[in-house]
Amino acid sequence: MRITAPIVAISAMSFAISVAADPPIERPEHEVTSRTDRDDRFTTDRDGRWLDLPVEDETFTFVVYGDRTGGPDEGIKVLEQAVIETNLYEPDLVMTVGDLIQGYSTVEPWMAQMKEYRAVMDQLLCPWFPVAGNHDVYWRGTGRPPEEHEGRYEEHFGPLWYAFDHKDSRFLVLYTDEANPETGERNFGKAECQRMSPEQLAWLEATLEDSKDKKHVFCFLHHPRWIGGRYGDDWEKVHEVLAKPGNVRAVFAGHIHYMRHDGVRDGIEYVTLATVGGGQSNVVPSTGWRHQFHHVTVRPDGIAMASIPVGTTLDVREITADLALQSARLARTEHQTVGKILVNGDGSAESKVGWEIFNPTDFPIEVELIPASPDLRWTFSPSHLHATIAPGESERFGFLAARPARESEPWRKPVITMSCDILGESRRYPLVPRSLEWPIEPSLTRPAIAPNEVVLSLDGVDDAVIVTPEASNLPNGSMTLETWFRADDLSGRIGLVTRTENSEYGIFLSDGIPDFMIHLNRAYRSAKGAAGLVSTDRWHHIAGVFDEDEGEIRLYLDGRLIDSAPASGNRTSNQLPFIVGADVDGNGRPVSFFDGQVDGVRLSKVARYRGDSFEPVRRHAVDEDTQLLLNFDDIQVDWTYDESLRGNHPRCVGGPEIVPADT
Repeated sequence: MRITAPIVAISAMSFAISVAADPPIERPEHEVTSRTDRDDRFTTDRDGRWLDLPVEDETFTFVVYGDRTGGPDEGIKVLEQAVIETNLYEPDLVMTVGDLIQGYSTVEPWMAQMKEYRAVMDQLLCPWFPVAGNHDVYWRGTGRPPEEHEGRYEEHFGPLWYAFDHKDSRFLVLYTDEANPETGERNFGKAECQRMSPEQLAWLEATLEDSKDKKHVFCFLHHPRWIGGRYGDDWEKVHEVLAKPGNVRAVFAGHIHYMRHDGVRDGIEYVTLATVGGGQSNVVPSTGWRHQFHHVTVRPDGIAMASIPVGTTLDVREITADLALQSARLARTEHQTVGKILVNGDGSAESKVGWEIFNPTDFPIEVELIPASPDLRWTFSPSHLHATIAPGESERFGFLAARPARESEPWRKPVITMSCDILGESRRYPLVPRSLEWPIEPSLTRPAIAPNEVVLSLDGVDDAVIVTPEASNLPNGSMTLETWFRADDLSGRIGLVTRTENSEYGIFLSDGIPDFMIHLNRAYRSAKGAAGLVSTDRWHHIAGVFDEDEGEIRLYLDGRLIDSAPASGNRTSNQLPFIVGADVDGNGRPVSFFDGQVDGVRLSKVARYRGDSFEPVRRHAVDEDTQLLLNFDDIQVDWTYDESLRGNHPRCVGGPEIVPADT
């Protein structure tokens, strides 16, 4: 159909049948056989609970398709998929509700579209039955005959109205695009053009009279005239004819391109389908604005109906172990990058980055990469890339990412979304879209030292500084971890500077108790202070030392040794980040946050302090044994400056701030 303002207006009208509607139909539990049938149909040599068996009856199923047309040409692919999936259910038959082809044309395009539609529908394993819609009969162009495409439709699709029987049911097909008998006009937006002709009504009455002995009667047409509005009120006389025999169960229609159930009147359910390839807004797929078909089960006591979205039915026989396991492998594959985005201290950047997407499966895959960012100052070229990748092959996707200086806008890092479909024998298998990390390297300028000391303020909620594993990987042997801190809250579990996760090292302040931990030879060694040594009203310096030569670990607070313990062996390594202001969990995320201020974080690959005491230096200087040195003079974009010779500037998360030091 062509979605126009008149149709929208009709769809907003109150249901014409709602005044006299019946209560909703409630399906009863299925009948089961009695225990006396057990010997005939149930066999076991074990004692156990009696299992009810279903009654043997004349149950059957059929499928109903909505509109194919009124949308883009590629909608035929949706119909093809619906046919593939319908064959998996193997219903007894398939009904349609009109608008089978695009139409609105002269003979030549009409014939081509008819052949295309029939070629797809003829792939069904069961018989299918056409219904004429406005797209199927309306003529556009020169040489319009009075009957437009009606005769051609009947020659190539079937009669405009007809009936057939299946088992103990009758199926009626009606025609809702007859011309105005006075003017010859066909217009579904005018009530005077939406009236059933006397001859069709007479045929319907005679056919229903002949259907009185049928258990069920089902009716199919294109326009849902019962909704009123610009359809007028002609349906009232048709409904009276349908209701008279008492065995019409449901009326199915299409045209409006969204699902709706208009209740039950005189035992008749009124049902409208959406689309199988027709124009579809997908505005709210969960409420029927989508490509779908109805699956109807007919039982002696009534019908059951379910809507099946196109593209959701899986072929059990196609989901082999190879497909299932290889799809999981593909979803977990880590793809390589080439190049990095170099981000300057003012937020500007311009770099080219490549992704090497590898297909580890035995199936071809189709991949699309789309770069984006909530920071709209980023631009990307090209805007997206896609490719089909053969089994075992790789494809490189390259993007240029650029951003001007930060100015007043908040800086947000870019993201890239990868969509991937496995191309199976009968359908695509889409993976959940993944967000790939752009490799970003800060290119910071050395900050000036402020005349008055500044420090890093952390809120204890989600503020932290994330140091990459590469920047905090120490060689085995002696080490020192130290920092200045002033706590605002010392309650609960608190990670101050840590990388521990059954491995590595860290300093904790849980409930105000200073604790240096290091994982050696697969076990933690700890040097811990007593309660009450740390307060919230002053700055403290804390240092944890592993001295391989002395075979011990030591913990210093404000330059004084407060605990030591024997320790030796190799450190247990991990690939997690080192975190300032929190502990790290097994996924590399900060937890157990520190609330207060920190400064002068230094990680060294030597034991810097020995003996019972030393004088802590307020600002550390860098030397060749310095692995990491953070004096927190500035935050540039999302990073703070690492003064070590390695220059691995760590990233700030949450929202830590540089503030004047509290004295």
